[in-house]
Amino acid sequence: MAWCPFATKYELQPESDSQPAIRPTQFIVHSIIAPWTARRVYEYWRDSTNLESHFGLGYEGDLGQFIGTETRADANAGANRRADGSGAVSCETASNLQGSDPWTAEQVEMLIRLGVWLHEKHGIPLRICRSHDDPGFGYHRLYREWSTDGTNCPGDARVKQFREVVFPGIVARANGQTAPPKEEPAVALTDDDIKKIGRQVVTGANGMKSPNDSTVDWALSSFVGLTYKATQAIAADVAAMRAKVDTISVGGVDLDALAKKVADLIASRLAD
Repeated sequence: MAWCPFATKYELQPESDSQPAIRPTQFIVHSIIAPWTARRVYEYWRDSTNLESHFGLGYEGDLGQFIGTETRADANAGANRRADGSGAVSCETASNLQGSDPWTAEQVEMLIRLGVWLHEKHGIPLRICRSHDDPGFGYHRLYREWSTDGTNCPGDARVKQFREVVFPGIVARANGQTAPPKEEPAVALTDDDIKKIGRQVVTGANGMKSPNDSTVDWALSSFVGLTYKATQAIAADVAAMRAKVDTISVGGVDLDALAKKVADLIASRLAD
C-alpha cells in the first residue's frame, strides 16, 4: 500500500488490512457535505459507517489519509475496484451543509498537490476521465457508475473550479510550471469613456463632425443590442466546442491549434 508523504496518517482498521488491493487508475474528488477537518472525517469513517474514502481534506488544507492508495476504499461505487483490479482513489473535501460553496484556496492548493503526487506515484494520466472506467481525473457526479443512485456531489461551484483551476493546475505543475498563467485584471470603462467611444463610432460611421448626445445614445443602444446577440451566439458555439473538448485526452490535443481555432471563430463572429 502507498501512503502520501504530506498527508497525516489516520489509518482505518480493519479496512486497511482486510480490503482487497487495487491498481489505482483514477482520482475522484467528493464533497462530504459537512464543514469537517481531516481528523473529523477519519472519526466519522471509524465510528459511524462501514464506508470510507482514501483521503479527507479540511477547509484549512489539512489532508488526512485513511487507507493506502493501493487498497480499495468504498466511496466510488462501481469505481472502487473493477474486475481487472483497477480502481479509483477518492478524496472527501469539507463543504457547507448544502454542498454549494467553492473550495478554499488552501483546499485548491492541496488538491493540486495531491493530484500531482498521484500522477507521479501511480501514473494516473493527465486527463479528465472520458468514460466511467477511463483512467484519469474526475469528480463524483461526472459518471453515474461512480455512485449508487446518482449524485450532485460536488456542487456547481466546485465542478467549475475543478475544470478551470484544479485540473489545469495539476497538469501545469506536473509539467514543471509553478502555477497556471494569471490574467491581467480588466479595467472598467467610465461613463465618459463610453460616451467618447460612442461619439468616435458615430463620427467614423456617418461622417458627422460633432454628433449630438441623442445620436450617440441611439448608436450605443443599437450597438449593445447587436453585441448581446453576437455574444449569445458565441457562447452557444463555445459551449458546444467545450462539450467535445471535454471528451478528448489532454495529451492528444494540440492546444495551440485548438486555441487558434477558437480565436478565429470568435473574431469571425465579431466581424459579422
